[in-house]
Amino acid sequence: MPIKKGDIVTRKSYGNDTLFKVMNIKGKICYLKGIDVRLYADSEESDLVVLDEEEKKQLQEENEDDLEDDDIIDTLDRSSYFYLPGKIMHIDGDNEYLQRCLNYYKKHNIFAVGKKMSEMEIHTKIRELLQEYKPDIVIITGHDAYFKKKGNIHDLRNYKNTENFVKAVRECRRYEKSHEKLVIIAGACQSNYEELIKAGANFASSPKRVNIHCLDPAIIATSLSLTERNKEVDLLTLLEKTKYGSDGMGGLISNGLMYVGYPR
Repeated sequence: MPIKKGDIVTRKSYGNDTLFKVMNIKGKICYLKGIDVRLYADSEESDLVVLDEEEKKQLQEENEDDLEDDDIIDTLDRSSYFYLPGKIMHIDGDNEYLQRCLNYYKKHNIFAVGKKMSEMEIHTKIRELLQEYKPDIVIITGHDAYFKKKGNIHDLRNYKNTENFVKAVRECRRYEKSHEKLVIIAGACQSNYEELIKAGANFASSPKRVNIHCLDPAIIATSLSLTERNKEVDLLTLLEKTKYGSDGMGGLISNGLMYVGYPR
């Protein structure tokens, strides 16, 4: 059967390791978007394998086996204390990834506001959103890519959206200078990690210019949100919770953002 828009596929040439949705087809070229990985790609139709629902579910479950934070939930003593997790504002250039992240926060009982907007406009609107929602954590993400053929890894012109993310991070830091009062998690697949950190992000992608899982920023935000304010988060353990570890995400040693009260 011919491949059609909306099919879920993998690429034989990459060992069928990544799930994609077929977004468009022109001739024999299919244009793809990652289901789990924040990635756009194109491929010849002959290189694609169409998955049925059972195969899709199985591969997704395998990809998310190491993306759980239930160990944090299990440590909360709900018999005596009450908890106020840190508030999250998640801004995403992709609505499907945004919804998956919002479902992740809901699963962990964290208050989160989600806004979908293009990567280019985030820096023009983020201050107004910060003033309205006053989050403890802000995520700035969407799609990005490093164009290797253009050369210099440090030149922001060689990235699809890193410069837009940098502008948004700088605007956040004009609003709140303290890395402790406002935690910023920024970047997407293959983003320029060093420039995002220099701009003021607490956490960013991607140290090794690799792709990241769509939930990676949400995993870091959730861990910070559910850790007490007087406790330092173990940075190496936190990064290992993400799909590709410190190859995909990096950042600063930080304290948690959750208030704990007594009695319940």
